Amino acid sequence: MECPTCHHELPFRECPECGEETPDFGKYCCHCGVRLAEEPSTIESDEAPDDFSNRVLCSDGSCIGVINKHGFCNECGKPYGEPGESE
Repeated sequence: MECPTCHHELPFRECPECGEETPDFGKYCCHCGVRLAEEPSTIESDEAPDDFSNRVLCSDGSCIGVINKHGFCNECGKPYGEPGESE
């Protein structure tokens, strides 16, 4: 499922009521409004769980984010660059 704002691929689950894709983290289906189970039964995502031993921290010294597979910080959105590197 693609985010309509940033076009990032979101994990999703199928709504048991209407069968449409709805974000995995939602409490209600975004199509029919039915309340979803607290814990998603399945996660439809091809992304592996985070491997914290191989993460790359944001180059902005005041940010707590990590660099995603696209080369941008997942918190502030800054592209990865070495500290002190001019952009």
